Amino acid sequence: MNGLDSHNQRSVREKPEYIGNCARLMILLGPPGAGKGTQAQRIARQYGLQHLSTGDMLRDNVHRNTELGRRAKALMDRGELVPDNIMLGMVQDRITQSDCENGFVLDGFPRTLSQARGLERICRLFKSISITVLNVVVQPELLVRRLTNRRICKQSGHIYNLVDRPPIHAGICDADGSDLVQRPDDTESVIYQRIDAYERHTRPLVDYYSARGLLHKVDGIGKPDAVMANIKKVLNREDPKK
Repeated sequence: MNGLDSHNQRSVREKPEYIGNCARLMILLGPPGAGKGTQAQRIARQYGLQHLSTGDMLRDNVHRNTELGRRAKALMDRGELVPDNIMLGMVQDRITQSDCENGFVLDGFPRTLSQARGLERICRLFKSISITVLNVVVQPELLVRRLTNRRICKQSGHIYNLVDRPPIHAGICDADGSDLVQRPDDTESVIYQRIDAYERHTRPLVDYYSARGLLHKVDGIGKPDAVMANIKKVLNREDPKK
């Protein structure tokens, strides 16, 4: 299923030609371990944007028992993936809220060409929007090194790296004192599988956004501060207010 489903198409028709204002949309592309989540949070804080995760949207809709949440939960309870039309509906509902008027950063979305095209249709509903796509580039060997050394605290999800950002006390989160664990998919064999899946399914987005003149390559090698400095050079050039 591609694009917006009948529920969301109907909701668009019931609204004016435009459904709101949104100054800026930022999309981060890059393979697993490239640091997209970390940089998305930093960008949101630096530029006064909302940091949006489709995982958070999904959990919120299920918790609030919305129509989209009920449909998604029924699928997840059967062990099925949530299709694009439902996720796009959640994205559209979320970005029409007032806290997104200044703009937002999408973390982990879109992942496929179908999702990108659906998102593009949603963006046309806004009076003005500036889209910037950042492609965070990191060599596969470094990704493996990063991810095999990644540890996450069990309580709040704080992220550490045993090489670049180790905790003060081994195995213990600096922030809340909970145990640090390794994700099951952060083993070398699984990481290479994830990189391969990215190349097959998500990499085409690079060509898609490049053809539209929206893509900006960012060197993802180095510590988070260095990567953020590279990102800021791009975003300051692309600032729609300038």
